Amino acid sequence: MAFDSNVKIGVLGGGQLGRMMIQSAIDFNLDVHVLDPDPNAPCKNISTSFTNGSLTDFDTVMAFGADKELLTIEIENVNTKALKELQKQGKKVFPQPEVIELIQNKLHQKQFYAKHGIPTAPFHEVANAEEVKAKKDFLPFVNKLATGGYDGRGVQVIRNEEAMDKAFDAPGFVEEMVDFEKELAVIVARNEAGEMKTFPTVEMVFHPEYNLVEYLFSPAEINSGIEEQAQKLAKEVIEKLDMVGLLAIEMFLTKEGNLLVNEVAPRTHNSGHQTIEGNVTSQFEQHLRAILNWPLGDTTTLWPSAMVNVLGEDGFTGDAKYEGMSEVIAKSGVHVHLYGKKLTKPFRKMGHITVSDQDMNELREKVNFVKSTLKVKA
Repeated sequence: MAFDSNVKIGVLGGGQLGRMMIQSAIDFNLDVHVLDPDPNAPCKNISTSFTNGSLTDFDTVMAFGADKELLTIEIENVNTKALKELQKQGKKVFPQPEVIELIQNKLHQKQFYAKHGIPTAPFHEVANAEEVKAKKDFLPFVNKLATGGYDGRGVQVIRNEEAMDKAFDAPGFVEEMVDFEKELAVIVARNEAGEMKTFPTVEMVFHPEYNLVEYLFSPAEINSGIEEQAQKLAKEVIEKLDMVGLLAIEMFLTKEGNLLVNEVAPRTHNSGHQTIEGNVTSQFEQHLRAILNWPLGDTTTLWPSAMVNVLGEDGFTGDAKYEGMSEVIAKSGVHVHLYGKKLTKPFRKMGHITVSDQDMNELREKVNFVKSTLKVKA
């Protein structure tokens, strides 16, 4: 676990997650090279080098990885065959290509939980819309696509037989609707030496219409028993995956007080953005420590914090204009992170804001102020 910052790191994906990871990498003099299909990706101007190209094309990924010592991702939609080949050539690839491949398919993810005794909501595999319709006895349920869904796409709630017409006509599964108390998330890191560390559990609030995290509170308001269970479950999942890197685990806390794993992401995640200001080590630094096999950082919470996603307003597309920003940054305990995206469109993630306060009531008031005051228009 010797410290070495002369490692040529290649990142597949140049979005905001990569951008915030590079901001952490700069503290350690690390060189980070980025591949992304968007010529104006958020990482473009701050990476050591930027390659404009496809993440899913075998030859493009092979060429990008040829001179890198360590490869990682900030998005799951990548060519895992190329990553496996690069691994064979002696490159380090974390998270491992096999783990990325498993998580790319939501059905395989669910089957993995079932096989390994990880608690998750009951589900039934379906091949097409007809098979979804045949599950009417299971209503109401969530219909999920096996592949291709992200950021709320590929997931829909079907409450009654009339709504069956919108069933996905592609392989996936239907999942029992969970009557949950809260949606929680735990981020866990594991390095090659097997050292593991979790961040304290956070509580997520989703946008009612777009299935995106709208804001979250850290730490979650749960009792110590649930906190202990959530931490243990997160470690169990990353160990059973035998994964090196950072894993975000979204969980449901049921009305009966049980925890069910919903989905996981093998990378830095929206549910850990507040760690930059709210914890001793940020999730982005922790990801780097894990993949470099460095000692993992202290995840202690410094103070209660909340994260508010800054989304493009509905009805506006074009050059982004930030209404109410002066009022928001005048508040104490408010920290703005914009993602380098010049163009806004409805519900596009343009940035996030961390709000910190020792008093939970004050914290909630500040969050409501930020949400009602800051608008991204064009």
